[in-house]
Amino acid sequence: MKKYICAIDQGTTSTRFMIFNKSGEVVAFDQMEHRQIYPYSGWVEHDPLEIIEKTLKVIIGGLAKSGIEISEISGIGITNQRETTVLWDKTTGKPYYNAIVWQDVRTDDMCRELNRTCGERIREKTGLPVNTYFSASKIKWIIDNIPQVKKDLDKGKVLFGNIDSWLIWKLTGGPGRGVHVTDVSNASRTQLMNIKTLEWDKELLDIFGIPSEILPQIRPSSDFYGCTTVLLEDIPICGDLGDQQAAMFGQNCFESGEVKNTYGTGCFMLMNTGNTPIISNNGLLTTIGYKIGKNDPVYCLEGSIAIAGALVQWLRDNLGIIESSSDIQELAGQVEDNGGVYFVPAFSGLFAPYWQSKARGTIVGLTRFVNKYHIARAALEATAFQTKDVINAMEKDSKVPLKSLKVDGGMVANDLLMQFQADIMNVPVIKPKVTETTALGAAYAAGLASGFYESVNELKANWKKGKEYLPSMDSLIREKLYKNWKKAIGKSMDWVD
Repeated sequence: MKKYICAIDQGTTSTRFMIFNKSGEVVAFDQMEHRQIYPYSGWVEHDPLEIIEKTLKVIIGGLAKSGIEISEISGIGITNQRETTVLWDKTTGKPYYNAIVWQDVRTDDMCRELNRTCGERIREKTGLPVNTYFSASKIKWIIDNIPQVKKDLDKGKVLFGNIDSWLIWKLTGGPGRGVHVTDVSNASRTQLMNIKTLEWDKELLDIFGIPSEILPQIRPSSDFYGCTTVLLEDIPICGDLGDQQAAMFGQNCFESGEVKNTYGTGCFMLMNTGNTPIISNNGLLTTIGYKIGKNDPVYCLEGSIAIAGALVQWLRDNLGIIESSSDIQELAGQVEDNGGVYFVPAFSGLFAPYWQSKARGTIVGLTRFVNKYHIARAALEATAFQTKDVINAMEKDSKVPLKSLKVDGGMVANDLLMQFQADIMNVPVIKPKVTETTALGAAYAAGLASGFYESVNELKANWKKGKEYLPSMDSLIREKLYKNWKKAIGKSMDWVD
């Protein structure tokens, strides 16, 4: 009897293997971090071989902790850091180059030129502005700069994938056997798929100079792709969602107008807009949320923030003012306010709703009074302020005022941040009982395809409120804080040439 559903959650800084029971409760998990590689300023890379190695290790670890039998697993869902780009040799399974991470800005000049010549056409077809964030320019950079790739393209040996495709190909057998697929949510982040036809678009491929032969097959988010041949023998891989879409799925945002915000390495807010794409006029992205089997796709508006939890890691790793990320709440809680300090973490430029790749990280308002506690508090508040920026844009595009915000991700354990988020937005912030919604969403997608769940109604029944934060800030204070934040944003963008 099938009692469990599993998920591989391959994120920007770590990989997890999670096992859930039918009620959506965590049975066991294992997690390992992987290296962040910074060859030059603005370049961010991962080692794809290290990622698959860590993936296999956490599967072993998770199974060992759970004590369950492999025969009790109904299926596996994959969720992944989106846009991060891998090209590999399909005959050897070896990457041609490190994975270029979504935060990487090396292709800025290329994107600027494309934006000038055909930006509107690309946005019309993809719902995305031309930006270093997405996969297409990263693929082009690898093709242009790695000589072996050009040689092997003519031989038909080159494959491209975001991390979901890389993992599925490896887990289903690799060279000669691996299944080369992606789902609509991940494909919509490449800037090569037409969001209306759900197909790779010839005009877009020609613009970026990318051959169609290297691309994976586009499939629904909940569907059977193939069976594992490594560790978990013959377990169906039948769910695939980009991490933010997976979190939305796990949060049960199945109705138009429902919104979730995930606080991870970055911060990502998605609003379900139903079966019709809405093209933003306020700096948001139009993206595919998910597609269940043969059902119509569900579209979303998305606000993407590059640096959220990564700022806490920066305080830990680069400044050394905390020993672990969890120390940030205690440090920030030593002071009642930010002391007039505002921290704009534009380490990879500014994403939504500004899209200024040349913006740079900025701390403003420093005086002799300010100490490390104020810096820590300003770092936490930066995530909440950026979220408010996105909410304002989302309300303008959708014409739907936010009534409450569902939240998830690692940073929601921080009560100080969640309370400030409710205060600065003046709406309730709701945390689910199971906060691992990214992995849960991928598991749910796999469960629907494998028959573990009959319908989304079962998933809705699983969702339970964990904690709610109600706004309590005086409106005049709220307005002053946000006004000063907007001034700080302006200083950050002064770097734009």
